[in-house]
Amino acid sequence: MCGIAGYYGAAPLPDENLARCRELMHHRGPDGHGAYSHVHPSGRCVHLLHSRLAILDLSPKGAQPMRHGDSILCYNGELYNYLELKSGLEDRGKRLDTTSDTEVLLRLLAEAPDPARALNRCEGMWALALYDEKEGSLLLSRDRFGEKPLLVWDTPEGVYFGSEMKFLAALRGTWPAPDREQCLRFLAHGYKALYKVENTWFRGVRDLPAATFRILDGTGSRERRYWRLATETDVSLDFEEAVRRARESLIRSVELRLRADVPLAFCLSGGVDSNALASLAAIKLGYDVHGFTVMDDDGRYDESEQVLASVASLGIRHTPVRVRRDGFLDNLRELVRAHDGPVATISYYAHWLLMQAVAENGYKISISGTAADELFTGYYDHHLLYLASVAGDAKLHARSLAAWQKTMLPMVRNPLLRDPDAYVRDPGRRGHIFDGADKNKARLRVPFTEPFTELRYSDSLLRNRMCNELFQEVIPVILREDDLNAMYWSVENRSPFLDRNLVETCAAIPDALLMRNGYAKAVLREAVRGIAPDNIVNEHRKVGFNAAITSFLDFSDSEVRDAVLADSPVFDMVRRESVEEILGRDTVANDDAKFLFAVLNVKFFLEQFQGGRSAFSIEDNPQRAN
Repeated sequence: MCGIAGYYGAAPLPDENLARCRELMHHRGPDGHGAYSHVHPSGRCVHLLHSRLAILDLSPKGAQPMRHGDSILCYNGELYNYLELKSGLEDRGKRLDTTSDTEVLLRLLAEAPDPARALNRCEGMWALALYDEKEGSLLLSRDRFGEKPLLVWDTPEGVYFGSEMKFLAALRGTWPAPDREQCLRFLAHGYKALYKVENTWFRGVRDLPAATFRILDGTGSRERRYWRLATETDVSLDFEEAVRRARESLIRSVELRLRADVPLAFCLSGGVDSNALASLAAIKLGYDVHGFTVMDDDGRYDESEQVLASVASLGIRHTPVRVRRDGFLDNLRELVRAHDGPVATISYYAHWLLMQAVAENGYKISISGTAADELFTGYYDHHLLYLASVAGDAKLHARSLAAWQKTMLPMVRNPLLRDPDAYVRDPGRRGHIFDGADKNKARLRVPFTEPFTELRYSDSLLRNRMCNELFQEVIPVILREDDLNAMYWSVENRSPFLDRNLVETCAAIPDALLMRNGYAKAVLREAVRGIAPDNIVNEHRKVGFNAAITSFLDFSDSEVRDAVLADSPVFDMVRRESVEEILGRDTVANDDAKFLFAVLNVKFFLEQFQGGRSAFSIEDNPQRAN
């Protein structure tokens, strides 16, 4: 894991811009810095900058940018199957000079006639820039799921790119304007709307899409997807075979992601996702697991009983991280600065504290359970979608309905998710996804209207919903926040559930097998039964990586009230009186607390990156009603 930044354009950049960018990149790679510049005979210029967090091959030989012939690679991420790919290169008579994954990736790409073919052989996470010195062309690429960030800013003079927005701004010597529409989208609809569009927090800047590469050369620029998830199910699968395949794929994924020349830490909650990974690593693969857990005294999010029982059962080391209020406002301002944008939810503030503890205990890598919900089912609405999916099988539907009513219904508070026939009557029902949006939009000074949309990945309602969460609504947000949080403390984050083979294995499982006896994640639970602790496998309460906003923030505190209500450009977008009304209540409901947290984040963002009210007037807002 590292930091990358670069430029491809008409003329070299000023030395002071390059130096400033290198300084800003240090937290992503404190173990070394490298740079490469070249002016092609055609006049096209390239700059590549790299900051190194040494994970594999800790020697100077693993430094970047790395050259092979005319090819120069600047790369952030990990190629987990590098040993297998290296063996293939050596079998063809290729001699490699390092034990790093970087050299394997460089050789693979440099010698491939088609980037798509080379990238599809890779299992890992990456954001990369490969420059061909002879041709004067630049290849940019991201991994299949977008685990590693790669922002791109197309300007009249050239293309800037990098791991974080601040790197692009340093290279160009100026910041782009904040994207007001994205701020409004976040305030109105919440984090799940952010990646349904190409917008980022800044105008004109976009993420290179996941599973995509882009080529820049003398003829212009072109993008191409190199991978898409096939969602056709294997109707021949029975439950036992689905479990066997999932277990086999997951063990292999964890095994690959334990490859490192430095020790790894595990993010551990009370759920089956993170415990499956820790259990497989400890029991099946013999790894000395050290788990880290956010502990919240709020009963809605307290999983300490399950976590401590799991730790005792597995015999692993464990470090609890208690949520705390001290320094919250200053820390949040710093986190907004570090993220170059608002923090999506309070959970990512808690995750930032977790990564701090991981780093302070000497770890450079953390393992998380991200994406298990999207692969195996896990959200409350998945149960209703499952019931609609099996409605044609009267016996299975009746059995599943009775199990849901017994095990899940008592825990569901949202009235939109308590109707078992919701998707039978209305397959297009999606009101719960932007839950509270109507109330939030009424609090805005600037009218914001944007209909809910989702992409079509599958004819199955359940599978299509899970794919939209995986590729648009949930996982892209988690990956961005996790990357920025971890790299703030110079820690690499790895997600074993985002393994190509595992994801494709799960996509082939028929809907009818995904739940059993009222339990979501039936296949995953059975895959780790006898390995993970029974109390975890049999727990059906859904908590996830969450924390209570009120555990960090006391809205009755005068300092908090003053911080929220202080004059700010955010009140050109949000009705101040609506915020005052919420703060005036004796008790702030959870959905209102989430809105206040969003307001506070956008407020800090605009104050840091806008620098003034006048540049943020309502009159020139594209969403303003006539």
